[in-house]
Amino acid sequence: MWSLFILMCLYGAVEYCLRGESEKSLDDASMLPFADDPEVARRVELATGKPINAVAAEQAKRGWGNLDV
Repeated sequence: MWSLFILMCLYGAVEYCLRGESEKSLDDASMLPFADDPEVARRVELATGKPINAVAAEQAKRGWGNLDV
């Protein structure tokens, strides 16, 4: 009995938290972990068919690599 009540509360909490989200925003959020690596983003895009706006990580500028202070 308690497990059913807890399960219903969990379902209600998830529904309440996601009530204002659109399908597009949830798809964009699910692709965020791949956005910083262009090669992985390309592979995931080919596998899923969904476009990913990949952003390459900034490269360290010359002379700014390992500074010992």
